[in-house]
Amino acid sequence: MSKPLENLDEVLKSHKLSRLEYEHILEILDGRHPNIVELGIFSAMWSEHCSYKSSKKYLNGFPTKAPWVIQGPGENAGVIDIGDGMAAVFKMESHNHPSFIEPYQGAATGVGGILRDVFTMGARPVANMNALRFGNITNSDKTAKYQRHLVKGVVEGIGDYGNCMGVPTIGGEVSFDESYNGNILVNAFALGLVKSDEIFLGIAEGIGNSVMYVGSKTGRDGLGGAVMSSDSFTEESKSLRPTVQVGDPFTEKLLLEACLELFQTKKDAVVGIQDMGAAGLTSSSFEMAGKSGAGIRMDLDKVPAREEGMTPYEFMLSESQERMLICAKKGREQEIIDIFEKWDLDVATIGEVTDSGRMELFWHGERVCDMPIAPVSEEAPILDRPTIRPKYLDEIKDKTIDSYPKVNNQEAFEKLISSMEVVDKAWIYEQYDSMVQTNTTKHPGSLDASSIRVKENGRALAMSSDCNPRYCYIDPKKGASLAVMESGRNVAMSGARPLSITDCLNFGNPENPEVMWQFAEACDGIKEACEKLDTPVVSGNVSLYNETEGVSVFPTPAIAMVGVNDNQRAVLPSSFQQEENHLLLIGETGVEFGGSLYIKELFGETVGKIVDIDYEKELKLWDLVIEANKKGLLCSAKDVSSGGLAIALAKMSAVSGLGVVAGVRLQDKRAIFDESQSRAILEVNSKENLESVVDMAKGLGLKTDIIGKVGGDTFKLNNIEMSVDRLQSIYFDSFKEVVEQDI
Repeated sequence: MSKPLENLDEVLKSHKLSRLEYEHILEILDGRHPNIVELGIFSAMWSEHCSYKSSKKYLNGFPTKAPWVIQGPGENAGVIDIGDGMAAVFKMESHNHPSFIEPYQGAATGVGGILRDVFTMGARPVANMNALRFGNITNSDKTAKYQRHLVKGVVEGIGDYGNCMGVPTIGGEVSFDESYNGNILVNAFALGLVKSDEIFLGIAEGIGNSVMYVGSKTGRDGLGGAVMSSDSFTEESKSLRPTVQVGDPFTEKLLLEACLELFQTKKDAVVGIQDMGAAGLTSSSFEMAGKSGAGIRMDLDKVPAREEGMTPYEFMLSESQERMLICAKKGREQEIIDIFEKWDLDVATIGEVTDSGRMELFWHGERVCDMPIAPVSEEAPILDRPTIRPKYLDEIKDKTIDSYPKVNNQEAFEKLISSMEVVDKAWIYEQYDSMVQTNTTKHPGSLDASSIRVKENGRALAMSSDCNPRYCYIDPKKGASLAVMESGRNVAMSGARPLSITDCLNFGNPENPEVMWQFAEACDGIKEACEKLDTPVVSGNVSLYNETEGVSVFPTPAIAMVGVNDNQRAVLPSSFQQEENHLLLIGETGVEFGGSLYIKELFGETVGKIVDIDYEKELKLWDLVIEANKKGLLCSAKDVSSGGLAIALAKMSAVSGLGVVAGVRLQDKRAIFDESQSRAILEVNSKENLESVVDMAKGLGLKTDIIGKVGGDTFKLNNIEMSVDRLQSIYFDSFKEVVEQDI
C-alpha cells in the first residue's frame, strides 16, 4: 500500500487541489496514493485553466453548429467553410496572468500559442488580431506609470513575435478602465487558411503507433503556468516570473514551415498532432489519447532537454514554447524525423499508443506514473458555484444622463474625442506589420472590421474583435449579447456576411458568487445573440481569477467575429471617400446612455441600464449594408457605437482628412452622443444611389435620415464644430503623447 506524500496539506495547497479533489484522486487510483508526478498531472489537468471546472456548466449550451461549421469547439481551433474547397481556421486565447507578471514574454508567448493552435490544424496563419485591456494610463501616479510600462511591454511582445513569424496583425481593440489596474487582459486571435479536406485533428489512436516530440527542447520555463493562471493575484504573485514562458519566434517559424511541409508531403504518416500549450506534455498527451480512448506509454528520458538534471515532474509540467506532440503511423517515423531535422528542430520518438487506456510514464526504465486517462480528462470536477446578483447593480441602475449636470455639447465633444478609448492607436499598430503576405485589404486604423483577400477563391475574410466592458458591468447578459452584435455589425460594415465567433471570456474570481453570476449571465447573452444572429461559437477560451487583492476586473467577454465577402474587390471602407458625397443615418436614435462613454468621460462613472435588444432590426441593418454593397451603391459604411453619432462621424472625418457638415433632429441635444444600437452611417455618391439605398432601407422597415454631406475643412454636427486639422491632431497624436510621457 502506497503512502501519502509528506506534508500532504502543504503539497495540495501548492498544487491548488482541495481535500475533496484528493479523495476523488484516490478513487481513480483504486485507493493508491499518487506520487508527486501523478499529483502534478492531476493538478494541471484539473486546474481552472485546463478543465473549465467553474465554467463548463454554462458553456455547454452554446450554439456550435451551422451548415458552414466544419469543426466546432473541442479541437485546437474552430473551422468554417469559406467556399470553393477553402476553410478558415481561427481561435482566440487569453494570456492575461503571464502578461501582467512579464508583459513582453507574456504577450509574445500568447501570440505564439494561438499561432500553433492554428497551424496544428494544417492551416497557414494569415491574420492576427488582439484585444487588449489596460488600467488608467493618463494619470501621473505610480499605477498609471506602471500601466504605461505594461502597454509598452505587451505591444512590443506582440509585435516582435508576429512580425518575426511573418503573420500580419491586421486589427484588434484596446480599451482602458480603472478596473484593469490590477489585472490587464491580453487576448490573442489568429486565423489561418487550409483546404477543407486537409484538416488535422489532435488525436492519438492505433495501437503501436508512435508518439513523437518535435520543436524546441524542454526547459523549466513556464513550470506550473496553467496552475498559476487558475488563481488570483496578491502581492506575492510578483515572484511568479519563473511560471511565465519564454518565446522564440524564429524557432516557431521553423516549426510552422516544418509542420506545413509534413502535412503537404507526408500527411498520410500523421494520425494526429497537438500543440503543447498550457500544461505542456501533460495536457497534449492526455487530450490526444482521451479523444480515442487509447493508452500511451512514454519514456520521459527521451524528451529533448534544455537544462541539466530535469525531473519527470518538470518534463510533464513545463510549458516551454514551440513544441508539438505527433501521433505517427508505425514505420513512418524516419520520414518525419528527416523533415524536422532538415528544419533544424529537435525531434524524438518518445513513446507509443497502447490499448491500456492508461498513461504509463517511465524514467530510465523505472515506472514513475501509471494512471487511467479517461477519468483524468473527463472527471475533473464540474463545479456548481453559488451565484448572487451583485449589490452594486441596485446602486447604479436608476442613474441616467439626467442624474448629472448638463454639459455644453462642444465641451463634451472635445472631452470625448480626446479619450484614450476613442483616439487612434497608431503608436500600437504601427509596431505591427499589417501588410506582410500582401493580402490585407482593410488594415488597422481604418475603422470597424479588418479584412484580407483569399487568393484561392476570390473572396475576402472580414474579422472584428469587440466587447464593451462598461455594458457588461451594468448588465452582463445584454452586454455580452451586444459584444456579439457589435462584432457582427463591424464585419457587415465591410460588406461581409458574419458567420461565426470565437470568444475569450475574461472574468474575476469564480469563488465570488457575484462574479459567477456575471459569468452565467454573460454566457446566456452570448447564447442568445449567437442563436438569433445565426453566428455559432466554433472555439474559445475562459480566463477566470482576473483579480488582485480582492478586486475583480469588469466582466469582459471578448468576441471575435469572422465573415465572408463574396467579392474581394468589394470590401467597404469605413471612412469618408469623396467630397460632396451624401451621408445617410440608418436606425433610430434615442437617449440611451447606460454604460456610455459620455457618462464615463465626463463624470467618471459606469452606470445605468441597457434597453431591450432588437435582433431582427440588427439583422436587417446587416442585410441592407451587405446587399447595397453588392449592388455598388455604397462608398463607405461605419457603425455607430461608443460615443454615439458624434464620435462615429468624427472618426470618419479624422481618418479620411475630409470635413463634414451634418445635422440631425433629436429630442435631446445631448443625443448626438447617445449609444442606441443597430445604427450605421452610410456614404453614397449620387442622388440616384441615395434614393435606391433609402428605398431598400424602407423595404426592410429601417428608419433613414439624410444627415449631410462630406467636404470642406471643418467637422460640423448640429452645435459642435472643429477644424479637420485640429481634429486630426487630437485623434492621431494624443495616444502617443500619453503613453510616452515617461520617456
